[in-house]
Amino acid sequence: MKHRVLISAAAICGSVIASEGITAQETVMVTEQESVTVVESPCKPRYFNSWRDGWFIQAGAGINIPVMEGYQTNDVKVGAAYNLAVGRWFSPHFAFRFSAFYTNPHEHLEDQSAYSWYSTNLNLDLMWDMCNSIAGVNLSRPVSVIPFIGLGGAYNWNFRPSGEVNVRDRTGHHKTNVWSLPVSAGLQLKFRLCKYVDLFLEGRAVFAGDNYNDIVEGRPIDIDFRATGGLTFNIGGRSFQEYDPCAYDAYIANLNGQVNDLRGELAATGAALAEAQAQLPCPEVTQVTETVVVNAPLMSTVRFSLNSAKVSAMEMVNVYNVAEYMKANPDTNIVITGYADKNTGSSGYNQKLSERRAQAVYDILVNDYGIAPSRLTKSAEGSSVQPYGTNNWNRIVIFSTPE
Repeated sequence: MKHRVLISAAAICGSVIASEGITAQETVMVTEQESVTVVESPCKPRYFNSWRDGWFIQAGAGINIPVMEGYQTNDVKVGAAYNLAVGRWFSPHFAFRFSAFYTNPHEHLEDQSAYSWYSTNLNLDLMWDMCNSIAGVNLSRPVSVIPFIGLGGAYNWNFRPSGEVNVRDRTGHHKTNVWSLPVSAGLQLKFRLCKYVDLFLEGRAVFAGDNYNDIVEGRPIDIDFRATGGLTFNIGGRSFQEYDPCAYDAYIANLNGQVNDLRGELAATGAALAEAQAQLPCPEVTQVTETVVVNAPLMSTVRFSLNSAKVSAMEMVNVYNVAEYMKANPDTNIVITGYADKNTGSSGYNQKLSERRAQAVYDILVNDYGIAPSRLTKSAEGSSVQPYGTNNWNRIVIFSTPE
């Protein structure tokens, strides 16, 4: 039965969204002797959130059906069940929650006398989002299938009526309450209403010792089935940051291409030098030559880490190159334009982040390299403009000359 349920759940996941394939990025490696070697390496995004994110609260109600001693298929009574839970998704695939139940189970004994009691139950559940694991991470998926297992404690009291089969204490009196440590397993269907609210339907089977209902009559395990439904409130919305370990591969490949070009120029210069040396000795040259500075084109950019406006030590060399370029070209002014990745953060937040990035580069040029502020213009596009097709590349500051 469990195998059929899991197969059906996997089918639901597949019908909701097509599986997302794993893409591969090209990693370029350069050695002193070789030009460029291309190696295929699989890339899979990683997801993370802070301890403040991913929390949720669930509230629901439903029914419980005891399957215990004296159970009669045609005479079983259904009791009420109320549920309150709090938990946290610590990844798109797994979560934990503390789930509390209050129930009033009923069943009929063989003499048809009504038998009932009250029960409270607290569980620690481990939950698995099957759809995110099988069909790929999608936090906006309309339907999710979530199996879970749990371990908890239960307190049952007010058993009535008492009979000869009820558990007795050491003095021979019927016990009025029972403590137990049941285990449970179940399946939850989650329907997304909006970013902050989900509708859930859940079935749970609770497995306890033979004295769970204060009756010991040969059956080794007492089972209590519960079906509940209600709402899940996602505190702050269920969101995760995505990190792509291969985001910089194309950028590194571009740098390696530039290195290879410089190697070619160096080789050509070495050949020209060898040819000149072969013509030595040369006659003395009395003419004084004037040193001419050839201005290189402005190609530098400054990349930033996720949600950061700090210029890293690796990117500082690009700011230095721009400063040297401006010193060699005193009549040239520069526009510093900041950008942000549209896939992370809201448009308002990204606008502020791109402004801070442009300001950070501006401050280094003015304070560290002595560039006159009148030669610099700051600009910020936020995430409304994406210069590159790969979103991770848009966490960047780009230099340009005024039109």
